[in-house]
Amino acid sequence: MKVAEKNIVIDRDENCAAPNLRSEHDKGLELLKYLILGTLFGIVFVKAEIISWFRIQEMFRLQSFHMYGVIGSAVVTGIISIQLIKRLNIKTIHGETILIQDKVFKKGQVIGGFIFGLGWAITGACPGPLFAQIGSGYSVVLVTLISALAGTWVYGKFADKLPN
Repeated sequence: MKVAEKNIVIDRDENCAAPNLRSEHDKGLELLKYLILGTLFGIVFVKAEIISWFRIQEMFRLQSFHMYGVIGSAVVTGIISIQLIKRLNIKTIHGETILIQDKVFKKGQVIGGFIFGLGWAITGACPGPLFAQIGSGYSVVLVTLISALAGTWVYGKFADKLPN
């Protein structure tokens, strides 16, 4: 599907849930900003103790509010941010319109969420903190990372055969 935006014709994949409408992509040293931002994000994860296996286990055992507070504040921040983007028609720093598509509920999301939560409870890691855990020296988490990558590959391979 071709979309005209700011006098630029952009090819967009209709199957992509979050299309990148930018016609130009970062290269070379321009990518450094992502490394810096990711490093800062990892530091925040470490300092907030949300990469701690013990904190995650406390959450699943209902022994501490810490992780629920972190997750809850992230959800509230996300809700407020999305509402501001939609209501104020906020654009990207490149002046492009932000398109947020409506989500369609599928029963497979419940099954996938259960599997994700089970893996999170067993390993003490979800995809966000994995890299911060590895960066903090928890090399055993490499097993979790490899398993997550393998699971993503398996999902991609068999997604069309899984329940909707």
